[in-house]
Amino acid sequence: VIMKHLFCIPMIILTVWTSAAQDRQISRGDKEFNRYDFVQAQSVYLKVAEKGFESAELFNKLGDSYYLNAQYPDAVNWYGKLIEKFPDEADAELYFRYATSLKAVKDYDKADEMLTKFFELKNVDRRAQLYSGNKNYLESIEARRKNYEVKKLDINSNYSDFGPYIYDEKLLFSSTRDTGTFLRRSHKWNAQPFLDFYEIGLEDLENGSTRVKKFNRRLNTKYHESTPSFTDDDNTIYFTRNNFNKRNYGIDDRGTNKLKIYRATKGSSSKWGNAEELPFCSDDYSTAHPALSPDGKTLYFSSDRPGSIGESDIWKVAINDDGSFGEPENLGEPINTEGRETFPFVTSNNEIYFASNGHQGLGGLDLFYANLNSSDPEIINLGEPLNTPQDDFSLVLDEDSRKGFFASNRNTVGGNDDIYSFTEVPCDITLAGLITDKDSGVPLTDVDMSFYDGDNNLITTLNTGNESSYDYIPGCGDTVVVKAAKEGYIPAEKVVIAPRESANLDQPLQLELEEKPFEIGDDLGKILNLNPIYFDFDRYNIRPDAALELAKIIAVMEEYPALKIDVRSHTDSRANDDYNAVLSQNRNDSTIRYIIEQGGIASSRLTGRGYGESQLINECSNGVDCTEEDHQLNRRSEFIIVEN
Repeated sequence: VIMKHLFCIPMIILTVWTSAAQDRQISRGDKEFNRYDFVQAQSVYLKVAEKGFESAELFNKLGDSYYLNAQYPDAVNWYGKLIEKFPDEADAELYFRYATSLKAVKDYDKADEMLTKFFELKNVDRRAQLYSGNKNYLESIEARRKNYEVKKLDINSNYSDFGPYIYDEKLLFSSTRDTGTFLRRSHKWNAQPFLDFYEIGLEDLENGSTRVKKFNRRLNTKYHESTPSFTDDDNTIYFTRNNFNKRNYGIDDRGTNKLKIYRATKGSSSKWGNAEELPFCSDDYSTAHPALSPDGKTLYFSSDRPGSIGESDIWKVAINDDGSFGEPENLGEPINTEGRETFPFVTSNNEIYFASNGHQGLGGLDLFYANLNSSDPEIINLGEPLNTPQDDFSLVLDEDSRKGFFASNRNTVGGNDDIYSFTEVPCDITLAGLITDKDSGVPLTDVDMSFYDGDNNLITTLNTGNESSYDYIPGCGDTVVVKAAKEGYIPAEKVVIAPRESANLDQPLQLELEEKPFEIGDDLGKILNLNPIYFDFDRYNIRPDAALELAKIIAVMEEYPALKIDVRSHTDSRANDDYNAVLSQNRNDSTIRYIIEQGGIASSRLTGRGYGESQLINECSNGVDCTEEDHQLNRRSEFIIVEN
């Protein structure tokens, strides 16, 4: 937890309290809090709160002390009390932290309310803009996720284990585990021992061994060491350590010990030499979590150094041929936000994986991916199962096997971190289908196919040529809109959601002719897919909605002057037979008269008759109990082609 949150230190000054005793206790708590002793600070603040004392500052400090230790359920409690009792004293950042904590307990609706408030208070903040621009972020994350198998490693301890790295056929990682030594130093941030490097062979790990050992006595000190990165020849290591040089414990002007990146090399005896602080580190800010590019020419890292956008940003610096360094550069937006971006890892294809709580996620730190070759890279949340509502971070990947490791505090007590392995599961999807004439069923050739993503962005096109089928390979879980077009036919489309496991999907398509040949006896109303011609109860005047449908009949008769139609009007069985016969005839006369008068159609092209209830199309005759929907089927108008 310490290495995840050390960049994020609020310095909140408490106002004057009403009790001298409480004042002394709070002052003591402030002291502990401001030197990162959150365990002791919590104890002090809780004693004051248990006595019934309430204050925005007190609730804020309690919330922060839990938030910074990734104990999100407790953070929800105290942030919630502050919002409930002192809403006017809550600043924008508190709403963001409260929302992040709410996500961790899967209260996404409440989290969205807090993010909306955050946007109202600080709409210039990129985190607020990202939420406002995509409030359906949970659906977006689910749609974009890949298929992974995730397994918790058996080597985890009851303390924090994180920062995995694949090195020389071994898994190297950092841990605060109890090594059984007589003297154990604990960090006051979370009352856990300091971090050291440990290792285990990958083959041993695969075979179920849990026997880990310390990595190197020359590199491990009595303070924190974590997040290593090695050159390709495994002879140089970059890693994170407290500001501890030559047995001197460095602090800034407020007494704070910051994080720094160190470099060590192997000598001729294959032993690691003295670790040296990198020249762009400082006593005044933290620089941590180094990640070498595969060619060894660029070092990526996290820092809150001057020029950072948020609580910590991802930076890069060139490594010169002589081992010196260029000027550090901030990766900027869209990767960095006003939140925390940290734990970078870069592949040979210049793809960066990193952890962030500033981008839209499931809660806590989430794992993200971006392509650095793009001038405006898209930031993609890796989704479940890599991400959870808790903290998920420090991902490393073997590009050949598509296997890797990461850390998470999911399903742990007290926010401790554990290491997980993951494997990207191959997913082969084939989407194919036969294209036919809708009416005849005859296979169609020379069809133009277009494929769009779920946001209606064109992916690719093809022509089937002499074939009557198409095939396409979508990504696992992708939403694909398949569109088919052929001259003389109405275009057709289907939306297909690919599964997340290998599958062959069959999606046939049917195209309908734009102009179908009319056959004697066809119902023009069905061909045109007319809506029912409705009349008011006991009336036979043409309503506006019926006029719209009759306009379609008129348009066809104008297009085809030789077309002759027999109009047939029907009623349902309700009311007596004679009445229905007269009513249907009156409606039939009104329909024909409307077509002649409004459409200018010659009367010789129209015949018709009212059939009353004599030609019911279901069992709803006199005395039969039927639904309104069943009766509606009998109240119909037909426009039968009698001459073409």
